[in-house]
Amino acid sequence: MLLPALADPSDRPALRFGDRELTYAELAGAVGALAGALAGRSRVAVHATASLETAVAVAAAVHAGVPIVPVNPKLGERELAHVLGDSVPELVLAAPGVALPDGYAGLPRVEIDVAARAGSDAADVPESAPALVIYTSGTTGPPKGAVLSRRAIAANLDGLAEAWAWTADDLLAHALPLFHVHGLVLGVLGPLRRGGRLRHLGTLDAATLAASGATMVFGVPTQYHRLADQLERDADAAAAVGRARLLVSGSAALTAVDHARMRAATGLAVRERYGLTETLILTAARVDDEPEPGSVGRPLRGTELRLVPVPDSADLGTVEVRGPSLFDGYLNRPPRGADEWFATGDVGRWTESGQLALVGRSATDLIKSGGYKIGAGEIENALLEHPGVAEAAVIGVPDDDLGERVVAFVVPAGPAPDAQELTDHVARLLAPHKRPRRVRFVEELPRNDMGKVQKAKLPRD
Repeated sequence: MLLPALADPSDRPALRFGDRELTYAELAGAVGALAGALAGRSRVAVHATASLETAVAVAAAVHAGVPIVPVNPKLGERELAHVLGDSVPELVLAAPGVALPDGYAGLPRVEIDVAARAGSDAADVPESAPALVIYTSGTTGPPKGAVLSRRAIAANLDGLAEAWAWTADDLLAHALPLFHVHGLVLGVLGPLRRGGRLRHLGTLDAATLAASGATMVFGVPTQYHRLADQLERDADAAAAVGRARLLVSGSAALTAVDHARMRAATGLAVRERYGLTETLILTAARVDDEPEPGSVGRPLRGTELRLVPVPDSADLGTVEVRGPSLFDGYLNRPPRGADEWFATGDVGRWTESGQLALVGRSATDLIKSGGYKIGAGEIENALLEHPGVAEAAVIGVPDDDLGERVVAFVVPAGPAPDAQELTDHVARLLAPHKRPRRVRFVEELPRNDMGKVQKAKLPRD
């Protein structure tokens, strides 16, 4: 059973978003009521706002044995049309009163009532059955739906529980979105599987986090960078955060500088972990290991990881993995073989202590900004639809706050359009975090003899 705490629920607190809270008994009642409306559906979507309703919806779908597609509420019109057209959900779940984008028109809406109460036994479905369909970042084309089974999610969360000594006594705090692996699988299903507590803070600021009583904190590097700024100015908050037992960072690399700043402020080392939508979490710095800034820990129990040697390098290799937490394949595409090695596209090396250190991507078109993974090609295609753009190349440029910021190089078609106009054009078609932070107009893009744009030659200043 994926969420055993719902089978015999107690009056212990389970979920808290802002000032709204559900105990396990209340959660089980809300889940049971909604699960009845989902039973027998082939697939459903949830307009995945960072809310108590989204958490209840996903738990209810798991309870009912119905695959659920968490949809980023900030998707652009084209992205939303692709996700819904590819996944073909029978209905969309949404919080009461939330206005849905026009792209949902014609799809039946079921409102999530967190106050409803009904009994319902968990559906008798095999552990190999799909639980979630999470869409990737679409680095080389339209996003693909990674199908994650109930078994994969359970194995991954149990592996993390072992690595982090995660128990029912833990209170997890974070402020992550609920439409991807980090915030939803780890951040919601994780504490519910353990029978622990989740407090979603809305924003990861020093005062709110200090008052939360968290024993575990999840965040992305941008959040820790900003948190370090605040904690350095607030000794009381820093001391309170330091009473947690585990700080975890993921979704991109945390800089050595921010590692040192967080440790100096709180006395705690931040531990990193590594994974993808398709693989869930592969490696993690264990609670009983001394973290190494620049590394992402050891493989979780049952996960096999190998480095395929990179030519002309003594210690680097491209990361390939297999194990119980990998996805079954992409929706509407051929299934993945159970024992098939999956190439992550990352390049890494083993440290002397046996931890994995990532050194870059074998693909250059994945930008990690503010905890999001952004496909450069998707932004380029959007820019090329503007009549004032003849050519476009998009890269990630190092940024102290975001990790990387999106920069677009544009060859104009005639007089150069206004840069803000291009930014707004992208933000209309795609999610707002994918908009270029800077647009630079150039006469031509650097290309090789085959006509391919050489992004390495674009300035990073």
